[in-house]
Amino acid sequence: MTTATTAAPTAAKGYRYLVVGLLAVVYTFNFMDRQIMPTLAESIRKELHFSDTALGALSGLTFAVFYTTCGIPVAWLSDRFKRVWIMAAACTIWSLFTASCGLATNFAQLALARIMVGAGEAGGSPPSYSLVSDYFPAKERGVGLAIYSLGVPLGTMMGVAFGGGVAAAYGWRMAFFAVGLPGVALALLMLLIIREPKRGGLDEMTLGAEAHAPAPPAFEAIASFVRNRTLLCTAIACGLSAFVGYAMLSWNQPLLMRVKGMSLKQAAAYYSLVAGVTGVIGTFASGWLADKLSTRDRRWYSWIPAIAFTLSIPALAGLIWAPTWQIALMFMAVPALLNNMYLAPALAVVQNAVPPGQRTMAGAILLFVLNLIGLGGGPIFLGRVSDMAKAQYGDHSLLVGYAALGPAIVVAIIAHLVTANSIARDKRLAATL
Repeated sequence: MTTATTAAPTAAKGYRYLVVGLLAVVYTFNFMDRQIMPTLAESIRKELHFSDTALGALSGLTFAVFYTTCGIPVAWLSDRFKRVWIMAAACTIWSLFTASCGLATNFAQLALARIMVGAGEAGGSPPSYSLVSDYFPAKERGVGLAIYSLGVPLGTMMGVAFGGGVAAAYGWRMAFFAVGLPGVALALLMLLIIREPKRGGLDEMTLGAEAHAPAPPAFEAIASFVRNRTLLCTAIACGLSAFVGYAMLSWNQPLLMRVKGMSLKQAAAYYSLVAGVTGVIGTFASGWLADKLSTRDRRWYSWIPAIAFTLSIPALAGLIWAPTWQIALMFMAVPALLNNMYLAPALAVVQNAVPPGQRTMAGAILLFVLNLIGLGGGPIFLGRVSDMAKAQYGDHSLLVGYAALGPAIVVAIIAHLVTANSIARDKRLAATL
């Protein structure tokens, strides 16, 4: 049976920002636990003698496969039961298994721990998307979801700064303990602070009775998503965008340290700041711009990331060319800002294009495609290209992997332009905006 809900959506404006702020903090630790691997990759590689392909698998594939597959059943539960309780349980699981990574002595043990981190984190974002959509009306969801999505750059920054700092002082194993265990306390805070809102309470004026329609069976929701041209195009465009974004996010630090001469302490001090500040600006700006510009033309939801990726191509060339880590970091700041600008607009499209009872499932399906293509493919692709080029280029083989991302960026741009065309013809999306 479903649980009772409160009238939280009508609460004061300050409370809804408190809720999304706390969710963003949880997402920050979620992403920090997810992205701690790139920060510690060089230390782990040297101690456990892993290849770049193995590191790419640990950063992406082993995590992504279970993150994506577990997301669908967790979303099914979240559309029927209390989302806050599901998120608190998930936060506890991913936090404990992040800490357990510090106990691993071989690839199999570390891969198993990463698998369980992925399974736990599957219960984080889809319920959060649904909660934010029940606290923010349709015309403000871009900003609400952008605030939540700040967890990506903030988690990246804290993972590098805090995780890297702990690793430099006490070793990579202690870093896993330090970033993992605080999540247990956050799980308790969610239960104490966040009230379960009424599903669809802010959509009654535009959707009528549909705002409170019960969640359909899982297979029906999946089939409905796949049949919807706009949703499918959005998911594929996001997956291709994430392929580039996660590849760079997973290998930026090894590139700076192995090829450009940066130390772990310097990465904790400088790369963390660049990744955090640029990511915050890009993520929030994309949501704000989507809310403002979409009232003039809905295609801006996809034009924004298409333009952003186009501007990132020259910076990628500069990053490859840069002779020192200082110059490389300057060029790296550009894609670090621009590569995040697809997520908040895409989330707004998906959350606005489905009934409230399907929002958690729709968010999970989006993440399934996004992470299976992006997180599952990007890091291991770049690592594999690097390994293949290592015989000829040595440690500089990573630069060959970065160059191989150029065609992927072009394909992502094309996918966003195709999505823009679908958005323009989507009658349901027009009705909610």
